[in-house]
Amino acid sequence: MPILTALRSGHWPSLLAAWLHFEVSFMAWMLVGALGVFIAEDFSLTATQKGFMVAVPLLGGSLFRVAMGVLSDQVGPRRTGVAGMLMVMVPLGWAWLAAGSFSQMIGVGLLLGIAGASFAVSLPLASRAYPMAHQGLAMGVAGSGNSGAIISIALAPFLAVELGWHAVFGVMIPLVLVTALVYWLLARDHEPQESAAGHRLDVNRLLREPDAYWFCALYAVTFGGFVGLSSYLSIFFFDQYGLSRVDAGLTAAACALAGSFSRPVGGFIADRLGGLRVLSWLYPLIAVLIGITALLPPFALSLASVCTAMACLGMGNGVVFQVVPQRFRREIGAVSGLIGAAGGLGGFLLPAALGLFRDLSGTYATGFAIFAAACVLIVPVMGIFWRPSFNRT
Repeated sequence: MPILTALRSGHWPSLLAAWLHFEVSFMAWMLVGALGVFIAEDFSLTATQKGFMVAVPLLGGSLFRVAMGVLSDQVGPRRTGVAGMLMVMVPLGWAWLAAGSFSQMIGVGLLLGIAGASFAVSLPLASRAYPMAHQGLAMGVAGSGNSGAIISIALAPFLAVELGWHAVFGVMIPLVLVTALVYWLLARDHEPQESAAGHRLDVNRLLREPDAYWFCALYAVTFGGFVGLSSYLSIFFFDQYGLSRVDAGLTAAACALAGSFSRPVGGFIADRLGGLRVLSWLYPLIAVLIGITALLPPFALSLASVCTAMACLGMGNGVVFQVVPQRFRREIGAVSGLIGAAGGLGGFLLPAALGLFRDLSGTYATGFAIFAAACVLIVPVMGIFWRPSFNRT
């Protein structure tokens, strides 16, 4: 089979390590959003506060990703990944044992951004383990670790009903510790690391590259949309359609499932058709689907439109990172951190806007309409800035 042949072309234990690191880190990163309904009820939060609370971990991911990307290039993704996972246990312990207010949960969420920074570790590890011809598949498989969001969103409400939401954070700590050990045993650094001075020059050059910011804009829409909706959908379904806390979590998890499993599909297709060709129809389709959601139709139609939009967003994530290694091979860790930071920033803005405009206008329609407009606006920008060299297979 072509996919199995492609997987054997590189170091598959490193790819497995990258996926596992991303999976468990995503579980930790999404916990605040997964438990958002419980925390909001406990602290009597407004819609704006709910949106901001579940958005803060995404902002934290943006802040930490650039630093983690630079460290990944300097000392290797193996050591950087283990250090990051050990640090994640600090906010998990804080939420478990001490966090008793909205302001403390903001602090917890910000530090959980370290888990979101796993993006800048897992994807470089997978990229360096595989030849250029199979970058789309390798990056897609590693990136499908964002399915950790599904586990958190689906299971955390069940655990919260039985144990209380504080205890759910404590349950994550041994899982993170075991995963860090397995990651250390499986992962391998596949390229000699450059000197710190040489890398600083690469980073300076990277920040002057217009293409880097172009990738940031693309990823802010696709990954920002995926992770932002993953964090907020349980609140949306609970508030808008009156689902129970557990049912809202399961429904949101189904949508996240579609986005997660479609990521490697997007990368695989882009390997054969070219990234630009795939993106040229993905963004308009996402805009239409989010536009339908903005109409706040009956639940069945809303669920279908959101779920399909999440699948397209997941495919878009895989397509974007099929192209990135073609343009930035040596600086893949730093550029992954930079682009991932933009994706996290987009993810922060989306739930924050949904909550804010719910309070200002009394409806979720405004926030979804703004996101649909952003998907439309990115289409002409693609035609202006994307060069044919990026569309090679």
